Amino acid sequence: MENAIRKANILIEALPYIRSFRNKIVVIKFGGSAMSSEDVLTKVLQDIVFMKTVGIMPILVHGGGPRISEEMAKRNLTPKFIEGHRITDRETLEIAKDVLINQISASIVKRISELGNEAACIWEDEYCPLKAEKYYIETKTDSGASKKLDIGFVGKVTAIDSERFLNLCNTCTIPIVPPIAKGTNGDVYNVNADNVAAFIAKTLGAEKLVFLSNTHGIMTRPDDDTSFASTLHENEVHELIDKKVIKDGMLPKALACISALKAGVKKAHIINGLIPHALLLEIFTDKGVGTQIII
Repeated sequence: MENAIRKANILIEALPYIRSFRNKIVVIKFGGSAMSSEDVLTKVLQDIVFMKTVGIMPILVHGGGPRISEEMAKRNLTPKFIEGHRITDRETLEIAKDVLINQISASIVKRISELGNEAACIWEDEYCPLKAEKYYIETKTDSGASKKLDIGFVGKVTAIDSERFLNLCNTCTIPIVPPIAKGTNGDVYNVNADNVAAFIAKTLGAEKLVFLSNTHGIMTRPDDDTSFASTLHENEVHELIDKKVIKDGMLPKALACISALKAGVKKAHIINGLIPHALLLEIFTDKGVGTQIII
């Protein structure tokens, strides 16, 4: 009886959040490193199906960097990065496209179907609702002059086909988004998944943008789990960036959160996807389990 009452109390706590977020878009970005565990992936997808079932409209953007690197290693290719961007020649692009669309997205669609909900990869018959332009890294020469560094088929998202996303969201279908986009010239580009998630959230006026990573949100002191911050204001985030506390893989997530918030997204979160049902705990409970960024 006590266990049943506890479950009922959990549902009662979630009720106002379910009402508040019903018919609202929530963009979720699931990082490639956090996807390495089958059990973690299953629990995240269960959370997303639950959200859809209670009337929320989730959009799942996924990464896949580790899987791409593994596939490259099988072909005796060495991944190369500059400032966190994968140098993407034609062969690497084809590997990335196959891994992200034909393997990871297809697997997620299948698993969501097994959980009782419809899902669809946004790439369909070579049509992609993500539009991009070629991205160059801005650097400087020894003399201090600006220089653009060409890193291959790497792009920056410039537009999305909003109607395609909304049509999927307004049905019982969950859109699955691999970070691969098309340019107006027909070229295909490997794009940063964090930026893709933020761009979609901004364009569609999402209620929330949630990043699932393999860390406990943002720490105010490096490598000190007790320094976990449940809420950070924009100015506090910039201070942590200036102090090099927020860096590496957390940096683009934090900046993407701020960018989305400034464009009208209501709230942005960075949470540990390795915690069982972290997504539900963050969205449907008073305390939450990650870092909420606000402006």
